Amino acid sequence: MRVKYGKGTTEYGPGVSISLSGDEVATAIAAYLVARGVHVSGPRTTSVNGSLCKSGHIYVDPEGFVIHNGKKISGRGMGGK
Repeated sequence: MRVKYGKGTTEYGPGVSISLSGDEVATAIAAYLVARGVHVSGPRTTSVNGSLCKSGHIYVDPEGFVIHNGKKISGRGMGGK
């Protein structure tokens, strides 16, 4: 997983970009299911839109922020609050 400032060009800041591998996307889906009380045991195949997921991307707008490894990454950029 890579978490970094985005490449947005808005007047409010670049946003935050989170890139996930296919395995990380599958793990996130499994965690979502557990959070909803669905527990799966044994081998499984997780697909997205009918095919195996090779990667995923989340973009957080400049108004938002991400906490990663205990550090706050503001969508407004390095000087953002």
